[in-house]
Amino acid sequence: MSNPRVRKIADRIQVIVAEMLERRIKDPRLGFVTVTDVRLTGDTQQATIFYTVLGEEDSMAGTAAALESAKGLLRSEVAKQLGMRHAPSLTFVHDALPETARHLDDVLAAARASDEEVAARRAGAAYAGEADPYKKHDDEDDLDELAEGAEESVEGSDEG
Repeated sequence: MSNPRVRKIADRIQVIVAEMLERRIKDPRLGFVTVTDVRLTGDTQQATIFYTVLGEEDSMAGTAAALESAKGLLRSEVAKQLGMRHAPSLTFVHDALPETARHLDDVLAAARASDEEVAARRAGAAYAGEADPYKKHDDEDDLDELAEGAEESVEGSDEG
């Protein structure tokens, strides 16, 4: 749908359908519907309308049935307002984006809680050895000198 004309028609269909659902469709099964996106094929023959419903599973099923029954009225209104010779066929798809976003928020909250727990454990923790295991100490300097002396004596015995 990279064609600007197709995008413009899709945006217009979204507005028309949203207004129709708000003002003219009086089906009691219709819940609080939000039209989130419209995708239109390049030949403008098929429009996929994504929607979300505020409420429980039963209101989602009722809304899906109400949208399916109002599809003909919505299609004729879209054709009338767009002035197109051929009205695109409408397909309604429940948009899973809000549920996915909610799931991701839950996962991020769990990860944040786990990070806080690790940070709390770390606050009272002490090193198993020394704080800086790579720092040279005075007694290590003596050991280094002894090791160097031993290497020299080994080298001297090999020459002889």
